[in-house]
Amino acid sequence: MSETTAQSPTETTGFRRELSLLDATMLVVGTMIGSGIFIVSADIGRQVGSTGWLLLVWLVSGIMTMLGALAYGELAAAMPRAGGQYVFLREGLGHLPGFLYGWTMFMVIQTGTIAAVAVAFARFLGVMLPAVSPDVFLSLGRLPMPGGSVELGLSPQRLVGIAVIAVLTLVNLSGVREAKWVQNVFTFAKTGGLIALILIGLTIGRHADALSLNFSGMFDGAPVGSALLLAFSAAMVGALFSADSWNNVTFAAAEVRSPVRNLPRALAMGTGLVTLLYLLANFAYLSVLTLPEIQNAPQDRVGTLAMQHVFGDVGQYLMAAVILVSTFGCINGLILAGARVYYAMSRDGLFFARAGVLSARRHVPAWALVAQGIWTAFLTLTGTYGQLLDYVIFANLIFYALTTVALFRLRRIRPDLPRPYRAIGYPVLPALYLVSATALAVTLLFAKPVYTFSGLALVLLGIPVFFLWRGSRTAAA
Repeated sequence: MSETTAQSPTETTGFRRELSLLDATMLVVGTMIGSGIFIVSADIGRQVGSTGWLLLVWLVSGIMTMLGALAYGELAAAMPRAGGQYVFLREGLGHLPGFLYGWTMFMVIQTGTIAAVAVAFARFLGVMLPAVSPDVFLSLGRLPMPGGSVELGLSPQRLVGIAVIAVLTLVNLSGVREAKWVQNVFTFAKTGGLIALILIGLTIGRHADALSLNFSGMFDGAPVGSALLLAFSAAMVGALFSADSWNNVTFAAAEVRSPVRNLPRALAMGTGLVTLLYLLANFAYLSVLTLPEIQNAPQDRVGTLAMQHVFGDVGQYLMAAVILVSTFGCINGLILAGARVYYAMSRDGLFFARAGVLSARRHVPAWALVAQGIWTAFLTLTGTYGQLLDYVIFANLIFYALTTVALFRLRRIRPDLPRPYRAIGYPVLPALYLVSATALAVTLLFAKPVYTFSGLALVLLGIPVFFLWRGSRTAAA
């Protein structure tokens, strides 16, 4: 039994339990809703070629997300520690799988997601301020990446993205109370904005021609056979990315009040709400726009195009404002949660020692927050969104599946582990999630081999790093 597991769930730590059930739920919702729901339906529509399959992509992705959240609820209630999923993997499968998750989190999963959302924030700010353009004014050379190299450098959009990351890192350095205030305000605002978009699309924005074209022959035009399977799997990347980061609340478990009760509830309520909103948002899009309009939305801004159809040019500014609020709140939650993983790794001697120290006054992992911000800023210099997205989802699917394996293994090797909440539908529903996540990951190896094999290589690269890190620790001792 590790030292972490042996401790009481109600132990006194350096962290402050500032997060209520509402705060924890807002963290789930706030990190899930970013820019994806307003953008990726265009690419999904192009991939699957029909409205029926577009809606099914969102439905299946939502169900997968909720199944994962229900399974994670048991682990979170049993081990409400800083680091969340890292701790679950470490306790269920060992230090190496835990490290590989933390390694990939730092290299691309968390930091890449923050960078991608920061790029999206800047892109939509450009709608209001044309001077915030994607044009690179200072090139730092080309960076090889799967799918083609990208120009590493400075542009107005990238500078804005870096500035947002810096501001929100400073907010989180001020303390979890300040960070949760920002999180709650922006999550309520963006949820209200998304609900408004849905109501407008389903009522005053309804267009008879769009409804007729979209909902008659809903599956016409889609690929068939194996081509449909590959297209459907590739399309799920965007939907899963839009619904990702639901697990982030587990990273901050040491700061949640009554965690054994509130963590499972926050996971279930947060993922359920977002899944419902995402489905309704796509029905709203299909009530206003035809499928070809969705597929060919300028720069994939489906939400913006829908509002332009209803309100004219003013609509694009209204939608841009909603997305700015949405992405800002999403970035804040990701920054808050991610640093807790590096803190937990450091406490195990598997990350820089200073990352495992809390600031004396603010009780936050300050060094980990700064390190995360610096690496994220570098990734933002690539200016990519789609490429980072493809990296993130495949790597995440691997660890979502492994964490579910840890759930089953802990039931067998640790039957005495206190489980105040037990996964609903165990073992059937967790097994269904495990099979679906694994199947999707394998399918993506064929659907997007350039990105997925590169993502797998990045995970595996952590193996020698783990042994080097552990070896240096042993030598130092």
